Amino acid sequence: MVLNHLMGLYTHPKKEWHTIEKNHEALKSSLSHVLLIALIPAICAYFATAHIGWHPGAGELLFLTSKSALFMSVGMYFGLIVGVMALAYLAYWMGKTFDADPTYTQALELASYTATPLFMVGLAALYPVLWFIMIVGLTGLSYSVYLLYAGVPIIMNIPEEKGFIYASSVVTAGLVLLVALMASSVILWSIGFGPMMQ
Repeated sequence: MVLNHLMGLYTHPKKEWHTIEKNHEALKSSLSHVLLIALIPAICAYFATAHIGWHPGAGELLFLTSKSALFMSVGMYFGLIVGVMALAYLAYWMGKTFDADPTYTQALELASYTATPLFMVGLAALYPVLWFIMIVGLTGLSYSVYLLYAGVPIIMNIPEEKGFIYASSVVTAGLVLLVALMASSVILWSIGFGPMMQ
């Protein structure tokens, strides 16, 4: 089952991390989870920008052309997947520094399940008002960080003290990846791949 841990991560996260650690799924399962969950923000962003309209706070609703919205949504989808895979690789690579010996599958489990609340924030795009999306986004980000701090010691089989430092390092790496993704978007926009308004 692709989404078999989703409810547990929201209702009893530490217990669910222990279940994930005990049952170590195949790489295919974690990858399927990421591929499916990353569809939520991509599809919601498409409908919000092309059909519902964005409300930046003042003025009229802004709409993108369907082609431009589709292009941006597909780019977002693949960007999110690459981001999770890169974060998993960084968690895997940093493991030896913290006396952990994770497999890439363990690191991908950690990254994919940690990113889930952040990807679920994409549902907020269906009510595209800036202040609402910011509040929901900060809530999703906070819960993702909590899941990371709760999951690192369990998945990586290390003491909580080392897990805190390890998780802090992963959060820092994740923020760097987020900034890199935003910077690449700005660069693409500046060379002509920006959104087209209706």
